[in-house]
Amino acid sequence: MPTITLTSHLSAQAGGGTFEVSGANVREALEALFAIKPALRSYLLDDHGALRHHVAAFVNGKVVRDKASLSDPVEPGGELFVLQALSGG
Repeated sequence: MPTITLTSHLSAQAGGGTFEVSGANVREALEALFAIKPALRSYLLDDHGALRHHVAAFVNGKVVRDKASLSDPVEPGGELFVLQALSGG
C-alpha cells in the first residue's frame, strides 16, 4: 500500500501526518485519503478536482506532473508526499 505523508501544516488539519492508503495512482491514493479525512479535499483540490495551484505533490521524490487528472502512478510501498505552500510576511 502507498503511504501519503503530509507536511506539518496539513498534518494539523488532518490529525496526523502519515497514512497508508490504497491506490495505483495519485488520484486513487488521494481519494482513499479523503475517504478517511474528508476535510482535506478542499485544502488540496480545486473545484475541478485538480491539485490547487499552491499544492505540490511528489511520488518517491519526483514531482507530480499531472496536476489536473493526477494520473501519475504510485506503486505499492511508494510514498506520496504532499505540501501546501504558505505565504505571508
